[in-house]
Amino acid sequence: MKSHITIYAGVDKNGNKENYTKIILKLGEVVSIVGHTGSGKTLLISDIEQLSQKDSVSQRLITIDDKLPDFEERFDPEKKRIAMITQNTKCVSDLVVEEFLKIHALSRNIFEKELVEKVISLANKFTGESITGEAKVTELSGGQTRSLLFADAILIGASPIILVDEIENAGINKSEILKYVKNENKLVIFASHDPAIVLATEKRIIMKNGAIEKIIEHTDADRAVLESVLEADRVIKYVQEMLRDGLELGGGM
Repeated sequence: MKSHITIYAGVDKNGNKENYTKIILKLGEVVSIVGHTGSGKTLLISDIEQLSQKDSVSQRLITIDDKLPDFEERFDPEKKRIAMITQNTKCVSDLVVEEFLKIHALSRNIFEKELVEKVISLANKFTGESITGEAKVTELSGGQTRSLLFADAILIGASPIILVDEIENAGINKSEILKYVKNENKLVIFASHDPAIVLATEKRIIMKNGAIEKIIEHTDADRAVLESVLEADRVIKYVQEMLRDGLELGGGM
């Protein structure tokens, strides 16, 4: 993939054609998909993950650099150029973290000795629960697992597209992830209800009744509101940690 994917209009839940011709999403962009529960966010994420060729419920067509993806690009894990991370993402490998990452790196012909350490260090920026190289992957918490896989997708994975479906309650540091992915030449798409994520993305796709209703570009007003949202988020996180540590809520924060 050199630069972009294109989403061509499909249909909504009633079979009516979506009100756009095509949407182009480029490498380097951070995009959010927003809408009420049942509006079609997860279906759109799924369409992108599967590079839909009018063979999903939505009948959308997705191309890569203006070309139709072949069968291997869609279904062969070694050729697939899209990584998907969800709240239900789990690892089934019984390896320790260090070996798990080494095997992934070697499978992609990457031999940088310090890379595994870099991935673990980055993952620890994304989660409040420290990850060590000696921990078994299957024994990691949900937040640790998603943080590790996110760092792995960024530093080891060859996937130029990272899809993230509903991670707001997944035990990871959203601000750190957003800050980091904006420096990567990848297309990162969040399906989310979380205003801290949505307001930090460059554009948001609004879903309604299974259809893409419109796209809103990030504005100065968004940036102003985002600061307030992030401050509230910091307070909530602080209180959460106090409660987890068994501390009493007395005095100021």
